[in-house]
Amino acid sequence: MADPFRVRVTVRGYELDTQGHLNQAVYLQYGEHARWECLRAAGISQARLLAGGVGPVALEVTVRYLRELRGGDEVDVSCEFRWGEGKTFQIVQELTRPDGTRVAELTGVGGLLDLAARRLVPDPRRRFAELATDPGPLNL
Repeated sequence: MADPFRVRVTVRGYELDTQGHLNQAVYLQYGEHARWECLRAAGISQARLLAGGVGPVALEVTVRYLRELRGGDEVDVSCEFRWGEGKTFQIVQELTRPDGTRVAELTGVGGLLDLAARRLVPDPRRRFAELATDPGPLNL
């Protein structure tokens, strides 16, 4: 298996809480940003998804906070799709400092919603593979 897709983010001042560290909700935003960048790297834009009549959905997300981040810190956010059978898949994400120190872990369950039927597509792996121009970032 190849290394997971990664994107670097710099913590901005307006994302900090009153203690001066990254607000807990922003970790979720960083994860969402990395997931969309991963899809984009695979050649799947939001327009391409809409044209295909589908959209990714988060069904469950868990965050494990390990270290604080402060304004100006840089963090690498990974995105690894793990495929199984059925209508859902797992996404595992790690937030790490450039020196490799783990800051947080995000794990989630996702699906691909048929926008007309408002139901999950039965085989999201196949559908993503059809949409991707470069399946590598999606671990396909």
